[in-house]
Amino acid sequence: MPLAAAASSEADSALRRELHFIALYRLLEAALLTFLLFGPVQDYVPPPRFELLGRAVAIAYLFIACVLFALRRRGDLRTQALVGVACDLFFGALAVHALPGSGTGIALMLMFNVGAASLLLPMRIGLSVAAIAALVLVGEYAWSSLIDPQTPAGVGEPLMLAVGYLAIATLTNILGRHMRESFAQAERSGADAASLSEVNELIIRRLRTGVLLLDGRNHLRLANEAAMLLLSDFGQHPGEGRDLSLASPPLFRRLTAWRETGASDDTPLQLAPDLPHVVPRFTRLRAGSEQVLIFLDDTSIVSRQAESMTLATLGRFSASLAHEIRNPLAAINYAVQLLEESQDLSTADLRLLEIVRQQGQRMNGIVENVLGLARRESAKPEHVDLVAFVRRFVEDYAASHPLEHDTVRATGSAQSLNTMVDPRQLHQVLTALVYNGLTYGRLPGQAARVTVHVQADSSGAPVIDVRDRGPGVPEGVVAQLFRPFFTTSGHGTGLGLYIARELCRANQASLEYVAMPGGGACFRIQMAAPSPLLSR
Repeated sequence: MPLAAAASSEADSALRRELHFIALYRLLEAALLTFLLFGPVQDYVPPPRFELLGRAVAIAYLFIACVLFALRRRGDLRTQALVGVACDLFFGALAVHALPGSGTGIALMLMFNVGAASLLLPMRIGLSVAAIAALVLVGEYAWSSLIDPQTPAGVGEPLMLAVGYLAIATLTNILGRHMRESFAQAERSGADAASLSEVNELIIRRLRTGVLLLDGRNHLRLANEAAMLLLSDFGQHPGEGRDLSLASPPLFRRLTAWRETGASDDTPLQLAPDLPHVVPRFTRLRAGSEQVLIFLDDTSIVSRQAESMTLATLGRFSASLAHEIRNPLAAINYAVQLLEESQDLSTADLRLLEIVRQQGQRMNGIVENVLGLARRESAKPEHVDLVAFVRRFVEDYAASHPLEHDTVRATGSAQSLNTMVDPRQLHQVLTALVYNGLTYGRLPGQAARVTVHVQADSSGAPVIDVRDRGPGVPEGVVAQLFRPFFTTSGHGTGLGLYIARELCRANQASLEYVAMPGGGACFRIQMAAPSPLLSR
């Protein structure tokens, strides 16, 4: 419903209550007129000019008044007001004509009917009703003067009553218009207040910081979504959970200490074993009030914000460091090229130079990948046969890294499997995953066995699994594997898997950990489904 329509409906509802009292007043008028003509006081009032007409008018007016009172809640408001005042004027004029001795009193009582009708009707119709009432009084006076030249009242009385009708109609109409405008203004103000209240409630509900409002008895009054997640007992025990001392004894003890000392303890607090640590902050709702606001700051959110700031700083530092590495790396590659041109080197030395050149090229690719990651540059995908690529990668890795008793082998379920990927970034990802497998994927006293397996899933999308036969990853660590700076090694940086996943995402791929049923660990690179053009 539009705002203006809602305001008009509210005003009409109030005016309909006024119509109830107008109908009740009309019923009183008709009952009083009937009482004057049929009651025990008829001997104390001036005799009627036309007794039969007076009695008929009284009975008919009482019947019509009862009907209008019964129908006051039905139909259009303005139609009922117009029909009611028309009946009042018609029966009132006949009553004044039949009872000339009581004519002034009847005319004065009709003044209220005219004013009340103008309150409910538009200005033009309300003034028209008042003008008709004035004409009726003047016409009745002229008629009475014609049939009874001895009429006691002069022409001044109906004229003054006519002016009174017009004045009361104008005033009540203006009053009604102001009342409707006030209702509209109140409705707009109420809608604005309700809208602001909804916005405030939405903001508080969507805050990542938990917000609780407690009364003086430590009972929960309000809580946003974040607080309900941190205090799950409130939702599980509706009866007892609303008492903070029962729902969260640690938080209740911290609140009690704050009430006694006024000092806040900023030590992180764990409300339940499966919930994150929070830092509660307390403040009174108003000065001297027993109501307390509790803000629960999730330390994991603060940690993520700190990690984001650290990563941003580390990204700038890595970009600067990578840029500085490129200069000596270029000198090394140039020196290797010069040495390869020498005729005095043996075959073994040439093989060593080739390894140095290959590793220099790989290091240059890593530097470019770090720079691209820091600058958020997009990958440069190429058509790659993953089966052949993985075989070359395993051969190069075995030739450039001393494996000793460890093994790295490439397997696949197809002769070829094409996809679009940046080969340098994929090489860096596989290097990080194989290194992790050789480092952590070994059982005590046994050699590490790492397999790089290429296959296509049920939808035809290429998948690369890097598997090992080690102890696997503990279940409590899986959720944090790809978080930056997380490592179980005392000398690791915790950035290898994080950068590997970011490089996969840059190539529209995903990197996930998959638990192996028979033991060991598997890191799966899920590529996008290949285009039909790649298979041609």
